[in-house]
Amino acid sequence: MRDQALFDKIDLHLIRVLHTVLTERSVSRAALRLGMHQPAVSAALRRLRELAGDPLLVRSGAGMVPTDAGLRMVGPASSILRGAEVLFSDARGFDPQTATQTFRLAASDYLDPRFLPQLVAQLKAQAPLTRIEIHPLSADSNYHLHLAQGEIDVVIGNWLRPPGELHRGELFADDVVCLVARDHPAVRRGWTEPDWLEAEHIAPTPTHPGALGVIDEHLAVLGLGRNITARCAHFGLIPAIVASSLLVLTTGRQFCERYVERLPLKILDCPIAFPQLTYYQLWHERSHASAAAKWLRARIRAVAQSLRAE
Repeated sequence: MRDQALFDKIDLHLIRVLHTVLTERSVSRAALRLGMHQPAVSAALRRLRELAGDPLLVRSGAGMVPTDAGLRMVGPASSILRGAEVLFSDARGFDPQTATQTFRLAASDYLDPRFLPQLVAQLKAQAPLTRIEIHPLSADSNYHLHLAQGEIDVVIGNWLRPPGELHRGELFADDVVCLVARDHPAVRRGWTEPDWLEAEHIAPTPTHPGALGVIDEHLAVLGLGRNITARCAHFGLIPAIVASSLLVLTTGRQFCERYVERLPLKILDCPIAFPQLTYYQLWHERSHASAAAKWLRARIRAVAQSLRAE
């Protein structure tokens, strides 16, 4: 009887406040994200603490952190909110013109720099009432878990061996090339495999300690290693770094071509043969049959194909 009485005191709005406060780890940031006044969020948090019999969020230094009980609530709260979001929309079918849900994407910045701007423009043009969240694929990004819990709808990136337990759709494949400054010595004299391996390379910061990107994974298979002397967590800044140095960036041709148009850069063939970079979108079984998710994946595929055709 007590459990039923407790359940009757919980509404969807309270679950949304719970999830937002715990993920933002701040009452003030949660208020901004929810479009609420801070005192109203504080009042809702007091109710949640009473219901849980736990403080849920406690101060730690200059910030706040969830308690163990609070952390255990993040996943279930996310599932409840995502389930509520599609409860009736999928039953009615998905109408982009009237849909009000939130699309959440995690994307690698190794993508064509025009991809995300064009995707957001299309989503907002065709589904103007929806909200869009774009999350990075970073060192602390457990995208398997985020997809499973409904915190992310789609992950977009490239993998030599994409995870088999997730659904995937190929977006496009791209040749591996090298990007160098226009006055790099290799532009004049060319290079051999040893020259390329010994040159100073710049590479993205690993997503986790010991992780290899697709370029270095393939080199490891060949028993080779390159001379990486610089790393950068912001892939979109690397072409500007290359343009003013003797560093070499090895990545997809389509990404490089966008920067050659506006920076003093040159694309060179790589003296080592690499398999093509294949870009995918990944999603979880939980959203596989969703009408809204199918629509989103179709838009992603259409934008990728349009950029490849340019």
